[in-house]
Amino acid sequence: MPRIRNWQDLTFFRPGKEAIYEHIEELFKDAIDWERIVTHWQDLLRVVLSIQAGKVSSVMLLRRLGNYSRKNRLYQAFQELGRVVRTVFLLQYISDIQLRQEITAATNKVEAYHGFSKWFFFGGEGVVANNDPVEQEKIIKYNDLIANAVIFHNAVDLTEVLRRLKREGYVVMRNDVAALSPYRTSHIKRFGDYLLDLEHLPPALDEGMVLEL
Repeated sequence: MPRIRNWQDLTFFRPGKEAIYEHIEELFKDAIDWERIVTHWQDLLRVVLSIQAGKVSSVMLLRRLGNYSRKNRLYQAFQELGRVVRTVFLLQYISDIQLRQEITAATNKVEAYHGFSKWFFFGGEGVVANNDPVEQEKIIKYNDLIANAVIFHNAVDLTEVLRRLKREGYVVMRNDVAALSPYRTSHIKRFGDYLLDLEHLPPALDEGMVLEL
């Protein structure tokens, strides 16, 4: 589930105009138009099934909906359904402290990964200097590939250490393992090693070397 910033500034929608809430009344504004959702429910399902079948991507759908007029009925139906989903989620979020903790922890992991992958993207100061969308996607995927390879390597190393600790009689708790992170970089030589053999003499320069064209 996503962490929503400044949720207190968002609008909650009532299930009906007659719904009144004693302690959180100020959070709510308009009522959900259920009839609009029911009327276009089949259209909504067709779009969802098309996405699941791979006939249309969610990115393309959002782009198309964004280009539609706000008077478009399908756009309005999706908007109304989104209000329902967001209101239900926000109510769960403000009433369940464990859910908030889980979302914060998951968000921190995502942010940690972004910082981790950016650490490997040091060429060109981490700037994608290409306007071609295909090349941009390649650069991002190559960076993710390197980051995931290091994550796998770190996970293997951590697993071996934990196994060794258990063999030596240490108790490894699940909570301790959950606190570990594969996003470690302190043991990585990002720029490699450059060894200079000062004892080795380069071959003599051929002063008579001529390039004939």
